[in-house]
Parts: sequence; C-alpha cells; structure tokens
Amino acid sequence: MPAESASLLRECYGGDPLEQHLSSMEGASSEEEEEEMGSPNGTRLSPETPAADDPAPYVGQGFPTHDAAYEFYSGFAKQCGFSIRRHRTEGKDGVGKGLTRRYFVCHRAGNSPAKPFCDGTRPQRNRRSSRCGCQAYMRIGRSAGAGAPEWRVTGFSNHHNHQLLGQDQVRFLPAYRVISGADKDRILMFAKSGISVQQMMRIMELEKCVEPGKLPFTEKDVRNLIQSFRKFDQEESIDLIKMCIKFKEKEPNFKYEFTKDANNCLESIAWSFASSVQSYEMFGDVVVFDTTLRMTALDMLLGIWVGLNNHGMPCFFGCALLREENLNSFAWALKVFLNFMNRKVPQTILTDENMYLKEAIAKGLPATKHALCIWLITARFPSWFDAVLGERYNDWKNEFYRLYNMESTIEFDLGWSDMVNCYGLHGNRHIASLFASKTHWALPYLRGQFSAGLLASPVASKSMNAFIQRFLSAQTHLGHFIDQVSISRLTRVNLVFASDEFSNAFLLLQCSLPILAC
Repeated sequence: MPAESASLLRECYGGDPLEQHLSSMEGASSEEEEEEMGSPNGTRLSPETPAADDPAPYVGQGFPTHDAAYEFYSGFAKQCGFSIRRHRTEGKDGVGKGLTRRYFVCHRAGNSPAKPFCDGTRPQRNRRSSRCGCQAYMRIGRSAGAGAPEWRVTGFSNHHNHQLLGQDQVRFLPAYRVISGADKDRILMFAKSGISVQQMMRIMELEKCVEPGKLPFTEKDVRNLIQSFRKFDQEESIDLIKMCIKFKEKEPNFKYEFTKDANNCLESIAWSFASSVQSYEMFGDVVVFDTTLRMTALDMLLGIWVGLNNHGMPCFFGCALLREENLNSFAWALKVFLNFMNRKVPQTILTDENMYLKEAIAKGLPATKHALCIWLITARFPSWFDAVLGERYNDWKNEFYRLYNMESTIEFDLGWSDMVNCYGLHGNRHIASLFASKTHWALPYLRGQFSAGLLASPVASKSMNAFIQRFLSAQTHLGHFIDQVSISRLTRVNLVFASDEFSNAFLLLQCSLPILAC
C-alpha cells in the first residue's frame, strides 16, 4: 500500500481529535425540520432532485423503514469514501412516546471520550481515536401523512473536516469489512487443519479469483474470528454439559456421555432420550448415521442417528458432537450409541463415505452390514460431473440411475463399462472411486440386505435426507440447539395414521421440530 494511502488510513483510524461538535444536530425541533426543506448553505439537495440522477440523500426523500434509510446512506457513504454509524434517536418531546427522529453520522463525528484513570494494574492500548468532530450527517423523521413513506429525510450535510478515502482504501474501514457465513465456515475448517492465516487468505483469494489484498476482510479480522470461536468453544462446552446434567435430573432415563481433552475442553459428547431408546427397540434394525453436518459455533462434527418407523417416517435415535474426525472419535461414538441402546446391534447401518468411519464400523459392528447413503453420493454429482460432462450431464445422471436400479450385478458391471466408454470418463477419479465402492451403494449388490426401503425407495431416502437437513436450522447457537431438543420432546404430536398419504403431511410437521424423538 503506498505511503500516502497508509497515512490517510492511519488518520481515519487514529487522527488527533479536533475541538468540533455536532452543534447543528443538537436541539432540533419538528418546527426547525420543516424550515430545513429550503436547502440552506447549499448543503442539502432539493426534494425535486431525482434520486436516479444523483445518489445523494435529499430532504424529503422517503424510506419505508429507518433501516432502509441507513442502508441507503451507508451505500452513499461508501461511494464518497467514509462510513457511518447510528448516533441518536429521539421521541416526542425528546423522551419516549415512540421514536420520531434518528441521526446517522460520519464515523469520525464527535470527539474521543476521556479514558478512565489507569492505576497501572491493567494495561491499556495506546491507540488514538479516529473521531475528529466531523459534522456530516443525515437526519430522518417519522412521517405523519397517510399513505406516505414512514420515514423522510429532514436534514442532510455532506461537509467533512477530514480527507475522504478512495475506493481502494474505504473498504478497509471496519463497517465494510464483512466475513460471510460461508467464509466463516471455510476459515474454521482451515484453522482446524493447521493452516496459517496468511495461507488462508491466499487460498480464499484464489478461490474467489480476486487480487491479493482485495478480500472484503483482513488478516486481523480472521485472527479475531478464530480467537472468538475458541473462547466461545470453552464457554459453550460447559453449558452443554450442564444442560445434559439438568436433563438427567429431570428425566433419570436420559442418557449422555462425554470426554474432555488434556486442556479440559470438550472433546466429544453424545446423548439420547428414553423415548428414542424405545423407538430403537422397535425400529432399530436399520440405522442411518449421518456425519455430514457441523456445529459451526463449536467447529465440531454433528453425528445424527435416525431410523424409519412403521409409517415410513424418520425417527430420532441420538446425537453426537465430535471434535476430531478420526478413527478413535467414530469408534467412541459407535460404542456409546450401542451402550445407549442396550447393546442391540443393527442389521444395517447407512453412512457417508468416510474411511475412518468405515474402519470403525468394521471393528465395532462386525456383524452389521455397512452401506452408503445413495442420497449423499448423488448430492455431490453436480460438483463432480457437471463441468466435466456439460450438456450431457443430465443424460449421464439418468443412465446412472438406470444402472443403480438393475437387478443383476453382471448387468450392472457391463452397463457401467459401457457408460464409461460412452461418456469418456476413463481416468475420472470419482468414477473410479464409485466403482471401487459399488458393493456398498449399488442396489444390485445390496438387494438381499434388509434396508427398510432406504436403498430401493426414492421417497424414503428423500424423506430421510429432508429430515436430517432440518438439523441445520438448530445450529445458530448451542444453547438454542439444546433448547430445541427439549421443546421438540415436550411439544411432540402423537398421531395415528391410516394411510401413507397422511405420513407425508406429518413429515413436514415433524421436520419442523428437528430433534423429535419418535
């Protein structure tokens, strides 16, 4: 970054405060707002100025909500080279009785507050304030007329007492440095893999096809994010264990187990309900152990045990959160699950393709048939084959399903070879991997195995997949996630069905409570 730009940014973040005040903003009355429609000093635009020709706010401009006004002014500020913040709100007579006015100001408005006296026991950061008394602002007021927009601009000034930033610099202001949810997930995955912050930034720049330094966040933002999740991890891990203890106190048959690492942090935890154990006794011959979801808040793998009841609807058996995705973690989860279920072993277990999970099942459930969930395999097809096959992708997918539903293994093998030749997929690693694991997912190789319809019935597999995906809605906060477990059990709806037509309708209701213990 050039020296001039760096100096300008330092000024925006830590310039010497100037003795200026927002005097024009204080003590404004509703009568003064009406007079301000005349555009004094040339600092306000005429209400007749078309917004399409000039993106600047103007007195009289309407917005449906104060948030919409904030977003508009924020966009204008970014184009000009500054950011804004919410300053003051006022009600009738200046106090309460409903919000009537709001002020949005430049991020450098006001003056730095005096720091509290430091006795030397706590270190303080020697950082100068960026506030310099800038008087640029926009004021909005609630409209009283019927049918008019709810909020209108009643005051606007774009006069700054500091230099504005260029477009290559304004993006570094805190208001515009944003890490999206998808980027947060990637960063946490990279951190778990031991990748440095510098490497993370470079990888994401390549993924997004942007020049170095052009991401909408900085290395400091990434480090702060990682640190916040580590702190959150320790606090929420304790809350989760406490929540399980409370459930155990209320319901003695509630089951849970957990382990901690050398740093006394939660390493893995699993739980199940008494009603889930009862359901497993009746419907536990076929179990789906889905490990494709993650608790983003804790950066832990979320494992869900589910099955199908006699109405063909998913029922919840148990949950596990695992810090590490390795053989020991999966072996522990399977062992605990069997202990929960009184050591009853399922006939068939369906999972995602994972070499550690495959080995754990082979050792912990040697008498159980291990199959792969076909809906998890096909969900990856677009990313695997769409770019490779182009316009022929849909035709290839239809051919894949035709082969999948064949009766004979010999016909399957011959048809697979013809499909590879027809679509030129020789050497494709995904095709090679699918064929190598065919005995775990291809229906001709699994027809003699009981699967409760999850392998042969598209409706059953789609219902199971939809049910599992509903768990994503419970991941916003760990405490909220546990609350949903409790609420879903307390508000469960017991219905008896006479036909499968009602089963599909109930599935939607059941999926709205993602951890429903059938």
